[in-house]
Amino acid sequence: MPSKKSARLAALTVAAVCSAASTVVITAPAHADSLRIHDVQGSTRISPYAGKQVTDVAGIVTGVRTYGSSRGFWIQDPTPDDNPATSEGVFVFTSSTPKVAVGDSVLVSGTVSEYVPGGASSGNQALTEITKPVITVVSSGNAVPAAKVIDAKSVPAAYTPEGDTAAGGSVNGLTLEPEKYALDYYESLEGENVQVADTRVVGATDPYTELWVTVKPWENRNRRGGTVYGTYDSQNTGRLQIQSLGKTADFPTANVGDVLQGATSGPLDYNQFGGYTLVANQLGTLKSAGLQKETTQKQSRGELAVATYNVENLDPSDATFAEHASAIVNHLQSPDIVSLEEIQDNNGATNDGTVAADQTMTKLTDAIVAAGGPKYDWRSIDPVNNADGGEPGGNIRQVFLFNPERVSFTDRAGGDATTAAGVTKVRGKAALTLSPGRIDPANAAFGNSRKPLAGEFVFRGKTVFVIANHLNSKGGDQGLTAQYQPPSRSSEVQRHAQATAIHSFVKDILDTQKNADVIALGDINDFEFSDTVKILEGDGELWSAIKSLPKSERYSYVYQGNAQTLDQILVSPSIRRGCDFEYDSVHINSEFNDQISDHDPQVLRFRP
Repeated sequence: MPSKKSARLAALTVAAVCSAASTVVITAPAHADSLRIHDVQGSTRISPYAGKQVTDVAGIVTGVRTYGSSRGFWIQDPTPDDNPATSEGVFVFTSSTPKVAVGDSVLVSGTVSEYVPGGASSGNQALTEITKPVITVVSSGNAVPAAKVIDAKSVPAAYTPEGDTAAGGSVNGLTLEPEKYALDYYESLEGENVQVADTRVVGATDPYTELWVTVKPWENRNRRGGTVYGTYDSQNTGRLQIQSLGKTADFPTANVGDVLQGATSGPLDYNQFGGYTLVANQLGTLKSAGLQKETTQKQSRGELAVATYNVENLDPSDATFAEHASAIVNHLQSPDIVSLEEIQDNNGATNDGTVAADQTMTKLTDAIVAAGGPKYDWRSIDPVNNADGGEPGGNIRQVFLFNPERVSFTDRAGGDATTAAGVTKVRGKAALTLSPGRIDPANAAFGNSRKPLAGEFVFRGKTVFVIANHLNSKGGDQGLTAQYQPPSRSSEVQRHAQATAIHSFVKDILDTQKNADVIALGDINDFEFSDTVKILEGDGELWSAIKSLPKSERYSYVYQGNAQTLDQILVSPSIRRGCDFEYDSVHINSEFNDQISDHDPQVLRFRP
């Protein structure tokens, strides 16, 4: 792959060691007593020869990678053994552009290395490589070993074995059972020439020239062609990442639901941004499914429409204002209240102490008017510089956007970055002491993370409390293909503490006024079935309204081919029990290659 995204491409498979390769061309045959590739790979994830020198390992070159900092090539033994757990392919890391070609028969001597993409702290599995190689080309123009077909029948239904407790939960030392577990199956093919055919796209082409397909067409499928991640035990075994050994310009620009018709084949690799990856030297032909962006229903006169929308680090230098405005006006139908997440300050990631975001918001509200929408007003609180996470200098925050012709905001002065809002009783009803105000900003749970923003609105004479959230991200969690099974979700610790603080605030409101209309919404950064959401919901004080949708419709984000829920709107009992609400996850971004944000907005319509 050329260097259009060189920094990310280099990181995809950056090598653990630096080496120089030498190539010798001879006509002598391989030594009969040399190690074979399946000996090097072994029947676990770690080579029995890791750290050792090997001599004259024979194979046919099946793929050559000439870009990035993981340059090298794959070789495969054309005469496999009868053990399905031992791969017949291996990657040879050269560091410089390899001087071999597909079809070369080679002998490789060097050091066997177990490279962990992303480093040992990532928890990722290791990739077996031969490093510091001396390469002998025996002959050229040989037939490449036939690609092994990966399909719905060959991939097991169970995802992974549990890790060895004596090894800290690692699966590395376990003997592979490729007929029982999907991850073992993929590992048994590491480095081999593999093929998928007529596969549906479940993760759109991204800026790093990669996409995701599924070889299991009916595995948790939704109506738009995606694959839904609905529990921690439904990892979706048919997902596979596709990259290419060809030119970036030749890579298909795909959306979810499209199909790669015909064969896509090449070596099976493993990287830190998705695990097992088919690095194609032959790509199928893209057939478009014609996926269209959704449009929600317009709220009626008596309905209040409340939305959440993560606009992904929006700052005045971005070129997406008109598109975001069109999304709000045309696809969300101009909601009465919109919780915006990831609004950056007036100069974006310039780290100079600027924290105000009035220019960002003026540009957005003007763009909405230009798109035919209402003249929205807005409320927010500027954060302490670099105290809320996100891009250094960006100072992301939540913002309330509201249509003053439909809803009014109750301003109560005194809210700032460090002062906590509280709940009081006014004429027998709950009221915020500060509006807008931040919830418990000094709480360690919100350290280097966004503080919840609370506001009090009035619609047709009725008060609605809205809490805008952007909880701690999943950064640092181990991936689904980690060597540790089940993988660690370390980021939950902070989210759980944040959820506890938010729930406590909501409970204060409801203890003061049992029938208060309360909405907590935003980028929750966790699933509707997660413990984070269970903590937010408590004993029924809140309920995630996306659960009113069929399970196949519950998603707002597509990650590694899994359609999943991160963005949510939680409602108090007075809203839920009325059964007079509608919820819509409006799919305008997550399934598309030309997304302006990686999140889909959510809309709730109800009658207060």
